[in-house]
Amino acid sequence: MRTLKTMMMIFVLSSMSLTISCSSDDDSSSSGTAATIAAIETNMESGSWRITYYFDSDHEETDHFNSYVFVFEDDGTLTASNAASTHTGAWSVTNSNSRTTDDDVDFNIAFSTPADFVELTDDWDIITYNSNRIELIDVSGGGGGTDYLTFEKN
Repeated sequence: MRTLKTMMMIFVLSSMSLTISCSSDDDSSSSGTAATIAAIETNMESGSWRITYYFDSDHEETDHFNSYVFVFEDDGTLTASNAASTHTGAWSVTNSNSRTTDDDVDFNIAFSTPADFVELTDDWDIITYNSNRIELIDVSGGGGGTDYLTFEKN
């Protein structure tokens, strides 16, 4: 009888422990992704940036953006300007799907004109980031190629 009670108690405690630990893990992953998104947003909103590398499927096109300064505003506005022109678009950092891991974070850019800037429009995956640099990648479906984009802080 005592053995049965002991086994039941172990089963109940194990079940409770498993439930508590699963719940805790889910919460920390979700808050981890939210914290990652917030950290990237805060970083990009501080200062101005320039494109130091842009590779579009089969060739480098960094020189199309050499003279532009990019400013990521906290309202989601993205401005690219040089001495001759200013182009306005949008940007955001989002969780790309329902999974809650940091590898699901997307860096979204949208421009409607001109053509060079429209090419930047995509939901980029983040390769690496720090306070002075963010490296992005986009692998197109259907054999469209792989694009790379790097911003560095001025």
